[in-house]
Amino acid sequence: MAIYPKLIMDALAKVRYPGTGKDLVTMGMVEDNIRIDGNKVSFSLLFEKPNDPFIKSVVKAAETAILTYVGEDVEIKGNITVDAKQAARPEPDKLLPDVKNIIAVSSGKGGVGKSTVAANLAVALALQGYKVGLLDADIFGPSQPKMFNVEEARPYMVEVGNRELIEPAANYGVKLLSIGFFVNKEDAVLWRGAMASNALKQLIGDANWGDLDYFLIDLPPGTSDIHLTMVQTLAITGAIVVSTPQEVALADARKGISMFMGEKINVPVLGLVENMSWFTPAELPENKYYLFGKEGGKRLAEELNIPLLGQIPIVQSICEGGDSGKPVALNPDSITGQAFQKLAENVVKQIDYRNEHLDPTKRVVITKK
Repeated sequence: MAIYPKLIMDALAKVRYPGTGKDLVTMGMVEDNIRIDGNKVSFSLLFEKPNDPFIKSVVKAAETAILTYVGEDVEIKGNITVDAKQAARPEPDKLLPDVKNIIAVSSGKGGVGKSTVAANLAVALALQGYKVGLLDADIFGPSQPKMFNVEEARPYMVEVGNRELIEPAANYGVKLLSIGFFVNKEDAVLWRGAMASNALKQLIGDANWGDLDYFLIDLPPGTSDIHLTMVQTLAITGAIVVSTPQEVALADARKGISMFMGEKINVPVLGLVENMSWFTPAELPENKYYLFGKEGGKRLAEELNIPLLGQIPIVQSICEGGDSGKPVALNPDSITGQAFQKLAENVVKQIDYRNEHLDPTKRVVITKK
């Protein structure tokens, strides 16, 4: 029996792409490169993305259709190649090539204000003239969309090079992505660890972050496989650990610092941030009331020989700013605004110090906008 391209196309017209009801020919997935050499047939199938979950099943269905409708003696198995319209995601060590510094913001336990610190640090850096991005990696409690007043944002796709990428939302000079943009804000996120890790990989590797001086990652509290995913996916410059002065919080902060400094993760700890250091009433700005203990974070930093990057007081405006979507760092003349500006300066100094002690070929030079 003679084999010719129309027979192959007729057979492939019998194969439906899952979920669409359309066949491979109608969808334009059969490339115009059918090669026939005796009984040997070869060609390429074109998919939208290189990681299409149906690649294997579609290729197998195409082989079966050709053997069924053209002839069992056709040599087709292993001769169907796969192409993709979009380029593949870069390898982990090549992700975010235009991002100069990646900072993980972490805490040993929840409720210590880690996300508030991450949001205000990002804003403070932006106010100082740096290009800043923030990834809300707290999958099960995403709060950054509310803090940046972009809860209703729905990031869209843009074509960059040969890839379709997610365009981050932006406000106050900070680019932002969060899983909160893609789920109903009223619903709990019930995902297993692997699903959460894969979602974060997409928000990192399939997003148009562009050129950034500082890329902050608001990690979930505690220690988890998401932390491992981050260090395996990105070359993290350093970690910041947030705690309150309270002993129970400091005990968990110590574990978090130990995690970053351990062999499995081995990420430099840039320093500790003591949040809720004291309460200062707006009408008595000189008064300090130590609600959660005095200078516990300072003592822990000295004990572990890491920098104390900042002490952030409690004032009513911090809560109001987070709830209203206007971080207090936007007011650099306020008590807390000054504290976050100082924190940003100390973080920059720590990274500059680290770069000065690296091999000259690995140094990062940052210029403000």
